[in-house]
Amino acid sequence: MTPQLDDTDRALIAALQSNARLPVADLARSLGLARTTVQARLERLERSGAIVGYTLRLGEAARAPLHATALVNIELRAGPAVLARLRSLPAVQVVHTTSGRFDLLVQIAAQTTQELDETLDRIGETRGVKGSESLIHLSTKIDRRD
Repeated sequence: MTPQLDDTDRALIAALQSNARLPVADLARSLGLARTTVQARLERLERSGAIVGYTLRLGEAARAPLHATALVNIELRAGPAVLARLRSLPAVQVVHTTSGRFDLLVQIAAQTTQELDETLDRIGETRGVKGSESLIHLSTKIDRRD
């Protein structure tokens, strides 16, 4: 079931994306609603799956300093084994399947160039990987992640 969100739901979600630790009373005050109304909406959004959890976003000082993207080509039917290997590499943060020239887009975060290099080597030597191309992130110009 896809939840139907109205403008108030979207405003509530935006406030939580900015700071998920805001007390319900503060959320209610900022939205001009009763605290019980906000609490009921939060419960409905959680039940419907629109909100699936609350998380911590790290600041610059706590994030890994090096980030890279590996574009990976894999052999036919090698997906499950390659994904299992990628899952075992601590520096691998996110893996997306893609359309086009590459099969997987692998996002990596590392503390050192050595850790990044070793992670890229582990990806390249994985059984079922035909080839890869890596892109080291230099700076972030836009970041709209939730």
